[in-house]
Amino acid sequence: MPELPEVETVRRGLMPVLQGAVIESAEARRPDLRWPLPENFAERLAGRRIEAVGRRAKYLLADLDGGEVMILHLGMSGSIRIEGAQVKGRPGLFHHARSNGGPHDHVVLHLAGGATVTFNDPRRFGAILIVPYDRLFSHPLLASLGPEPLGNAFNAEYLARACARRQTSLKAALLDQKLVAGLGNIYVCEALFRARLSPRRLAHTLATRAGGPTRRAEVLVTAIREVLREAIQAGGSSLRDHRQVDGELGYFQHAFRVYDREGLACTALRCKGVIQRMVQGGRSTFFCPVCQR
Repeated sequence: MPELPEVETVRRGLMPVLQGAVIESAEARRPDLRWPLPENFAERLAGRRIEAVGRRAKYLLADLDGGEVMILHLGMSGSIRIEGAQVKGRPGLFHHARSNGGPHDHVVLHLAGGATVTFNDPRRFGAILIVPYDRLFSHPLLASLGPEPLGNAFNAEYLARACARRQTSLKAALLDQKLVAGLGNIYVCEALFRARLSPRRLAHTLATRAGGPTRRAEVLVTAIREVLREAIQAGGSSLRDHRQVDGELGYFQHAFRVYDREGLACTALRCKGVIQRMVQGGRSTFFCPVCQR
């Protein structure tokens, strides 16, 4: 499933084309994705101006004139393709052309000026909703989300308070979207490695007895921010389905230090460990048992 860097990469690719654009017409080629599309979906979008393109956690948000917001979730395999407009990309060593059209193009927006924006989702775990703006952050999908990891509210003091009474593993705590929004399996593994913290470590060890942040909490916040910023700069990670809006693959998988590197030597300076894999909460965790404590 695309994580925060992949969704933010898509948002940045969409913004120059969508922000300020008018939807001339919309096509819904099936009545549902993960959930039914909004009633009269195509009719409700025709003629609407997109005022802004935002993101909350792993959700894309398109502010529409008239006081509504379109929420789009990419699900497991969803992607967005722009055609008929100039989209600035970075073709290079890992560039692959994207196929055009196909049975999994489920929603198409036709913009005034000729550009089209297509939502493609082979597995149909994605979703598109339209909600009133004044109810956006009370919507069930968004209401319980924690702070954005790149925002000011996410810091060592907050993380220590949030983890102080948690007896779960640090890996499980960071995957809890109520604690911090948008983190997923890949970037939690990578951040824990950079912070030299074991994914098995109990979450409450980030807090002192008084509830303040330990040095571990400070280092972990820095590691989370660094790995997310680097991944966004690289266009996210392309393991299976993720591509940028211009069809280009993300690059960050080429910079993984632990994820999907089971059996390979640890890349930490002077560490002689070997990357291991274990399963936590039904997900693969990759880590170095020597330098992550």
